[in-house]
Amino acid sequence: MIRIAQTENGKVRGLPAADPRITSFKGVPFAAPPVGENRWRAPQPAANWEGVRECLEFAPISVQDTPGLGTDLYCREWHVDPEISISEDCLYLNIWTNAKSPDEKLPVLVWFFGGGFQWGYTAEMEFDGERIARRGIVVVTVNYRLGAFGFLAHPQLTAEQPDAPCNFGCLDQQAGIRWVKRNIANFGGDPDNITIAGQSAGGGSVLAQMACPGNDGLFDRAVVMSGMFGTPYEKNSFFTPLSLDKAGKLGERLFEYLGVKTLEEARRLDANFIREKYSELRNKGEMFFNIVNDGKFNTGDCMDAFRSGRRARVPVMAGNTGDEFRECIHADSEERFKELADKYFGDRSETFLSFPEAHIKTSMGYAPVSGCEIGIKSAFLAEEKLDGAQNCYYYRFVPDIPGEDAPGTFHSCDLWFFFETLAKCSRPYEGRHYDIARQMCDYFCNFIKNGDPNGFDLNGKKLPEWRPYTDKDRSEMEFTPAGAAPAAETSGFIKFLLN
Repeated sequence: MIRIAQTENGKVRGLPAADPRITSFKGVPFAAPPVGENRWRAPQPAANWEGVRECLEFAPISVQDTPGLGTDLYCREWHVDPEISISEDCLYLNIWTNAKSPDEKLPVLVWFFGGGFQWGYTAEMEFDGERIARRGIVVVTVNYRLGAFGFLAHPQLTAEQPDAPCNFGCLDQQAGIRWVKRNIANFGGDPDNITIAGQSAGGGSVLAQMACPGNDGLFDRAVVMSGMFGTPYEKNSFFTPLSLDKAGKLGERLFEYLGVKTLEEARRLDANFIREKYSELRNKGEMFFNIVNDGKFNTGDCMDAFRSGRRARVPVMAGNTGDEFRECIHADSEERFKELADKYFGDRSETFLSFPEAHIKTSMGYAPVSGCEIGIKSAFLAEEKLDGAQNCYYYRFVPDIPGEDAPGTFHSCDLWFFFETLAKCSRPYEGRHYDIARQMCDYFCNFIKNGDPNGFDLNGKKLPEWRPYTDKDRSEMEFTPAGAAPAAETSGFIKFLLN
């Protein structure tokens, strides 16, 4: 087993995981601490060290609200520890490997957590990489800056550092991928077989990394869980890049709220003070959760980049849970609903209104559809029309999630399954749930290995076939209460909305 590994900055020591055939290295620095003069800068090179660095525990999480203090679903689900260490010095990654020597060239997963770019961390229970590593994959989870520390833009930053004026959290992720490219061979990984993956804001991050002009050749495939969005109705601003000018005005507002006038003054402020004041602003609706079109890391809408082929042309797996991110026509009467239908669909509105699904009314409005499903499928159909089209695989996660709160398939609940970490969850999962998790993790790992989710499970049985989603074969994989169930898209309503 690899218990000590060489990195570009020095040697690191890991620990046997619960399965002693796996070594976990936790808290490996991939960049210098983003503090002092490095606050609101692109990640800088990490310093070298002498001897062997003990990488046995997770490093502090990014500056954010203290986890575990609320009573909401996510505080109950996994943000459970209010004593977890929080620090601005947070640019560390974690590695799980079952390689016995550095020459094994195992496929590599680089994972980005979600949390709306406000919360989240690699130490979350569901992100334990051991079960994936047991399948012969080197797992890397990368931390990155959040909120005001990771996504601030300001005119003074633009003037001082025009090559990297903002998007610091995304630049952290990019630096993590590049570190993996340079160092992962020493942990038994193959730097020429890297998959980047993430969920929610982490999925949106994967989309942004695919669209970044400077990332060609850094990775070989991508997985976007609940992180691609579209709507057949009124376009919303969710995860739509802001202009540098508009984002800069938000930054000026934060400086005003912090009581500072200059970047130099702001860099001297205590991190906890910034956190508290930013939380107040965020709770008033003024928050940094959009990637910024800076003309450097980001050059426009990432979904547009996907549809037009202006992205890393690699195979993609993407999908959503059944109950998240519903898009509706917001109307309080049938008359207003029909007016808006005419606005959105023009001479096709009569056909739209002929579908029974159009007249479903919820507390949010009429004609509910999954924003993720619409976004993913529209992007996949556009990809198919491009030269050198890459295979794209769509899934829907719709099993039963147990618990007294009857939560449905809420946003993020699929993470326990893809990482096969159900045993860490407090919900009363049964044997069949573990069977679904094993299947999902098998599909995930097959895709990481070669860009195709098909193959065999851990028991040597062939998995149900999962075909790419195309116009002629609207094939999708449903993860149901009974397990994986490949199906053809049968909804004429969805097909209409995608045309």
